[in-house]
Amino acid sequence: MAVDQELVDAATELARARFPGQDWCGAAALRLDDGTILTSTAPEVPNNAVRLCHETGAICEAFKLGRRVVASVCVTAADGGRGYWILAPCGVCQERLFAHGPDVEVAVPEPADPRRWRTLRLRDVQPHWFARVFPEDVWPYTADDPQPPC
Repeated sequence: MAVDQELVDAATELARARFPGQDWCGAAALRLDDGTILTSTAPEVPNNAVRLCHETGAICEAFKLGRRVVASVCVTAADGGRGYWILAPCGVCQERLFAHGPDVEVAVPEPADPRRWRTLRLRDVQPHWFARVFPEDVWPYTADDPQPPC
């Protein structure tokens, strides 16, 4: 259950439907451990200090459902009709996704063309993540946990 075209299309379709004709709009799609796809986008707020990432709503929904996230993608519409670009998860979203384990797969853009993507595991996106200093048997989340503890 990796990042695939279905997941990218789900995020792109939400951005198109929610923000028709707008430049620089975006959305995210997450796949859960049971195959369900959740989508979300970020609300507009007057104070940039309280903005949320596009992934946040779907991450919260996964938590509400008691499901693990196994894959994530975020897209943004490029201005001038240049298509949809893949965005790697920001550092905050990496932390949010790490709650589901280091093997969550995320889309990252190809350097030569951000409309193209490849899949990496969080552990490979963030090889120096702070919690990697702890042994696997001490780390609080494992692939077998049904969901991260509260």
